[in-house]
Amino acid sequence: MGAKRKHSEAIEESAEAEEYHKERREEEKTSRKRQVLASTIKNKDKRSAVYAKLKQEKKRDKRKKAKSREAAEKRALELGEELPPKKAPRTIENTREVDETVCKPDDEELFAGNDADEFSGILKQEVIPKILITTCRFNSSRGPAFISELLSVIPNAHYFRRGTYDLKKIVEYAKNKDFTSIIVVHTNRREPDALLVMGLPDGPTAHFKLSRLVLRKDIKNHGNPTSHKPELVLNNFTTRLGHRVGRLIQSIFPQDPNFRGRRVVTFHNQRDFIFFRHHRYIFETKETKLTEIKAKKTTEKDKEKEDASAPQGKTIARLQECGPRFTLKLVSLQHGTFDTKGGEFEWVHKPEMDTSRRRFFL
Repeated sequence: MGAKRKHSEAIEESAEAEEYHKERREEEKTSRKRQVLASTIKNKDKRSAVYAKLKQEKKRDKRKKAKSREAAEKRALELGEELPPKKAPRTIENTREVDETVCKPDDEELFAGNDADEFSGILKQEVIPKILITTCRFNSSRGPAFISELLSVIPNAHYFRRGTYDLKKIVEYAKNKDFTSIIVVHTNRREPDALLVMGLPDGPTAHFKLSRLVLRKDIKNHGNPTSHKPELVLNNFTTRLGHRVGRLIQSIFPQDPNFRGRRVVTFHNQRDFIFFRHHRYIFETKETKLTEIKAKKTTEKDKEKEDASAPQGKTIARLQECGPRFTLKLVSLQHGTFDTKGGEFEWVHKPEMDTSRRRFFL
């Protein structure tokens, strides 16, 4: 008898479980139908009403999850336990495709390569960087203004007019005069649209597309930079290619910044777009008043408190943009100095490579 009862109870439990799963499936089907209906309803008023309902339900679910999270955190604080881990938001950056060329901190081969590459002399402060800046043959109206601002950003940079000289002759001249890098500003339709950065004497040559250029005069409340050597900040150059491009950029600037000048130059890589910003630190002392006690009848104690609430000085640090502001996108990286015919390319961007939004190369 006991075995029969247990068997019947097990059958009842399985039947209940099946009913529960059926209900869940039906609920999922109805929700899917609603979602499909919201997009397929032709009547605009009905479609917007269904969409509003769905939106309201989503908000309700979000509120419930937030409340349950807060309750769990409160419970953990009361019991003295560890707080539940916060969920990291899903972004394109943290869901990027797996790349084998991402540099690791214990990569001995990478460090050995750094000691033997073209930039090691400058980055070890054995050679002082000396930069030659020139233009393409057909210069524009905004080109000279951009170059003058580049000269204020990069220490020990010199501008030479291009004229009718060939780029190979300029490279030879720069090598003879002990220049360490050449920057060529290319313009199109009166607007700078590309940068060619060459390391001397043995390269490499990086070709960048330049966009979203904002000059100093167009930046609101801009600051004027001093002649001090700036501090250089490079962000998110994680792959082998990114590491190489980062070292090329690093070789343009001196490796002994003068922190007294409070100047910062930033190259921030995000989704293979390199954002350039130029700031200076500002330290300000602002007067802050303590809360005053207001009472109908003033007493001696109140007067003492009012005296204590005299303004006090507080130092606040902020950033002031000096300009210019622009965005770079790597088009190609070439071995040696610029050579259109016999040059060997390390990396070239092609449209076929853009297979996914989550695939990055730097």
